[in-house]
Amino acid sequence: MTQTIQARDVDLRTLIDKFGLQLVLDDQFFHEWQENLPEITNLDKQLLDKVKAGYFNLLNYPPLLEDVVRMAILDPILFIGDFYLSPFYVKSEESIDIAVSDENIIIKGKIDTLVFKDKLWLMIIEAKKVSFSIEVGLAQILAYMLGSPHSEKPCFGMIVTGSEFIFIKLFNRNLPVYALSKGFLMRNPRNELYDVLRILKRLTQLAST
Repeated sequence: MTQTIQARDVDLRTLIDKFGLQLVLDDQFFHEWQENLPEITNLDKQLLDKVKAGYFNLLNYPPLLEDVVRMAILDPILFIGDFYLSPFYVKSEESIDIAVSDENIIIKGKIDTLVFKDKLWLMIIEAKKVSFSIEVGLAQILAYMLGSPHSEKPCFGMIVTGSEFIFIKLFNRNLPVYALSKGFLMRNPRNELYDVLRILKRLTQLAST
């Protein structure tokens, strides 16, 4: 009998036991979030400053839920980065299944936002409640990334909580391995959304080659 697990209910232990998922701590495995990052314009920075100011305004009117995070923080960043323009396009609530080859297990879920280029899966962007930590969404986004049809190439992801951003790299050629960037925090003194946008642009360049 086939067992179906919802992606939102998957934990890291399940992915380790069923898929052999491994965390890589070597900085060289996921160096892309730190190297050869493109510059952004002064206009980009001005707009990102407004996004950050809007975030602090929203904190005065809790709770800051997923839909608000997407509308006020994530969507503006995608707009500023030109991810709504050709050759990119965004699809919301895309269903995806992944299966364990030697066991009757299927993981089902829906991805909050996908950004594609030429039908290549570039990244998965998860918007979580601002009170949640990155750890809450990590297993879920990794489950989605394991479903990428392009296992011969690395894929990249980003988790957004509203207050924090973190990038993920997963390579699934043989056994799946993944690594994380540092966390980028809205409350840090400088506007780390500058770095977030630069990394997004760099990872989409790499994922589309």
